[in-house]
Amino acid sequence: MMLPLTEHRNLFFQTELLQVKKGNKILEIGTGSGYQTAVLCQLGAKVYSIERQLELFKKASLFLPKLGYRAKKLIFGDGYKGLQEEAPFDSIIVTAGAPFVPKPLLNQLKIGGRLVIPVGETVQIMTLFIRTEEREFEQHEFGEFRFVPLLEDKN
Repeated sequence: MMLPLTEHRNLFFQTELLQVKKGNKILEIGTGSGYQTAVLCQLGAKVYSIERQLELFKKASLFLPKLGYRAKKLIFGDGYKGLQEEAPFDSIIVTAGAPFVPKPLLNQLKIGGRLVIPVGETVQIMTLFIRTEEREFEQHEFGEFRFVPLLEDKN
């Protein structure tokens, strides 16, 4: 699977911000080709991944097992909603540019959990949220990035 160099940079930078530990329960928003899912699985994470585009979901569902990677769950759905029934998560990674930070994602983090999300329209600011208390978060910004847009189910 070949990704452009900038996409590799984006994915590895996000992964570094997550500070993944073996056994971490991670929600990925935007399965895409499955590349980030594979990286997280390789690091020993328990990955739950949501993809909004049916064709990408189908391809990743077939492709990942062929390579020997098994996510805990691959879901076809709306990433803006997260995955409440499996929460809380150690980390959440959003691999598409979001115009705003979806509140359900923040709510699905455990205390000490990390949300990595590129926020913005055309150009995004890579943003890390760390849940410090039930209703408190630290926020850190890491410069400009460009991602495909995060799609929301308007139905």
